[in-house]
Amino acid sequence: MSVALGCDHGGYGLKQEIIKLLERKGIEYKDFGCMDDSSCDYPEFGTAAAKAVASGECKKGIVVCTTGIGISIAANKVKGIRCALCSDTVSARLTREHNDANMLALGAGIVGTNLALGIVETFLGTEFPGEEKHCRRVAKIAALEEESMK
Repeated sequence: MSVALGCDHGGYGLKQEIIKLLERKGIEYKDFGCMDDSSCDYPEFGTAAAKAVASGECKKGIVVCTTGIGISIAANKVKGIRCALCSDTVSARLTREHNDANMLALGAGIVGTNLALGIVETFLGTEFPGEEKHCRRVAKIAALEEESMK
């Protein structure tokens, strides 16, 4: 599994901790920036990571900014992305099980490092079980996306 990573300056430090976790677990990743804590714009990096997931270059993605809100909104503008902002492990598990979310957003200023890493582990370790009711709902989300593009 390859994981697309993206952040802005507010999420840079947490992204570095996520990279350490991925490396310890032997999980491949692609870092789409930013590459330091200089002020920058989250849409650039959130959409770069999202495009990698949408194209199939990466299986899942993780994006980080100070609150996680802006970068999740940006990622969700990419067709095929279901990016969930999570601040606890229960939400991380349920968004994979119920929504087949393919991207996780974190707020570096909202959750501490230990909790954030637990959220990442839960998100990456939870498979979508494919129950009919959840597949139906995910399909309805995709249909909304198609409809809005007309």
